[in-house]
Amino acid sequence: MLASVENWGGGSDERPYLPRAISVLSAANGELSFVLEAVGPGTEQLADLAEGDLLRMLGPLGNGFSAPEEGTRAILCGGGIGVAPLAMLQGELIAASFNVTALLGFRDAEHAAGAKLVESPRIATDDGSVGHPGLVTELLLAELDLDSDAVIYSCGPPQMLDAVRAISVASGVPAQLALEAPMACGYGACYGCVVKTADGSYQRACVDGPVVGADQLAADWLEGEG
Repeated sequence: MLASVENWGGGSDERPYLPRAISVLSAANGELSFVLEAVGPGTEQLADLAEGDLLRMLGPLGNGFSAPEEGTRAILCGGGIGVAPLAMLQGELIAASFNVTALLGFRDAEHAAGAKLVESPRIATDDGSVGHPGLVTELLLAELDLDSDAVIYSCGPPQMLDAVRAISVASGVPAQLALEAPMACGYGACYGCVVKTADGSYQRACVDGPVVGADQLAADWLEGEG
């Protein structure tokens, strides 16, 4: 959870007033790296920070991805800024000698610049300006047709994650989804990030996730997303 030390909660409408949940891109040599897109008052404030400005940070929080069984291929399927945790995961899996396939989807060529963070990805863009013209889940289906002995790892927009969930359930290929659920506190106190599970109960994305198995989510889990 990130917030700037200065001017957070300032302005005429006192926004932004809550920290923002941001995935770590890398952690090495005492330095943390993050990827964000300025889409609102919180991320805009973070994007405007300069060298030497101070951050408030709470973390690490929640749980992460689990490695596949030895000899099982890992398929990374990401969209937008969901590339960040997948880039970190890819490095760890390659270092452990796993076979890794990376599939990334973006709106257009400008946003597809994020693919540079990942090694040898196949790319899809909504407008067809780079790579496959269409959805990244179309690339995923093609990969599973070639070889379904795999584990899917996914992070990205909720609609993309729901499509991956449906593909996983229909194909029987396990998938681990890193949810981009809105989070207010980050440690389970506010229940602002709950998602509906397959057994009809609810779990908090910040402490029970954000990584959850595709088979754990209810088919209508997305209806509760804001």
